[in-house]
Amino acid sequence: MSSSEIEQAEASVRAELGALRDSIDNIDAAVVHMLAERFKCTQRVGRLKADHNLPPADPARESRQIERLRGLAKDAKLDPAFAEKLLNFIIAEVIRHHEQIADGVPPGGSGSAAGAD
Repeated sequence: MSSSEIEQAEASVRAELGALRDSIDNIDAAVVHMLAERFKCTQRVGRLKADHNLPPADPARESRQIERLRGLAKDAKLDPAFAEKLLNFIIAEVIRHHEQIADGVPPGGSGSAAGAD
């Protein structure tokens, strides 16, 4: 391969890499916006729970959600263990927000809670 051909190949790879990274950036933005919407809903759940003296956590609901998400992940060809770890992280954050709401402390950030609910 001549140096010109190598440079063209490298430019083509850089262009494809740039396009793929642009797609990843768009997907990341969509994920953030979807999580924000999810947290808005779970904060409403937290307020309902607090208003009616219900516990912040609902282990039965959380278990159902984990199994549901594992199935969705499997169908989408995503590692179900990864999906479960992600949902557990989100659930922990939602429970923390529900506890803050129950204690009369508004959760930090604007629209920043998710969880099983």
